[in-house]
Amino acid sequence: MDVIDLRDFYSQRLGIVARQLINRGIRERWPGAEGQRVLGLGYPTPYLGLFREDSERCIAFMPASQGVLKWPTGRPALATLVDEFSMPLADAAVDRVLVVHALEMSDDPERLLREVWRVLAPSGRLIAVIPNRRGVWTRTDTTPFGHGRPYSRAQITQLLRQTWFTPTAWGEALFVPPVAGSWFLRWAMAWERLGAALSLPFAGVHIVEATKQVYRAIPANRERARLIPSLQPVLVPSSSRG
Repeated sequence: MDVIDLRDFYSQRLGIVARQLINRGIRERWPGAEGQRVLGLGYPTPYLGLFREDSERCIAFMPASQGVLKWPTGRPALATLVDEFSMPLADAAVDRVLVVHALEMSDDPERLLREVWRVLAPSGRLIAVIPNRRGVWTRTDTTPFGHGRPYSRAQITQLLRQTWFTPTAWGEALFVPPVAGSWFLRWAMAWERLGAALSLPFAGVHIVEATKQVYRAIPANRERARLIPSLQPVLVPSSSRG
């Protein structure tokens, strides 16, 4: 999906409710970001408003394949188009990274997360919002969560560990079915509380927090000894002279 599709979804009533429920899960992990440098990757602008006012700096990077929209409206732009595999930031440049609508859409999620690892500070934290493979929202393509590759919790754990992150906290959101009817949306918060209390497996998204592994194992490359045969001297008979 491109940014126009994503913008249109979040302007509808179902998208507004989805944003409120996911924001609630993000707030549980990150109550504030005072003095922090916050980066959003993918299409994070519906959620970066949580941190824009109190953070030291808050910017949004949108992948080139997806497109970019000006954000925030009516203010100097804080969003830009980037190559998600080569972000224009120095090493350890940000304290927190929020990844939304990125991993499931990426052709190479491992490479993307390794680039996130590079720009994240040693004490930095990552939150990724990822569609749940077992969730109802991935069964329909009328929402952004039904596009791309959904993940199970085990798959997310493996992906994070392969890219030098350690999962530290888990949450879920979007237990309410993706139905735009007013009755369902009116009871959305009740669905969320019931689903979380019963640990129901069909939430629409995982909300996982992870920390950066500063000391990671790097395989040693041993040079193979080059075997050179030892040469024994050989006596060559001299030619006879007449």
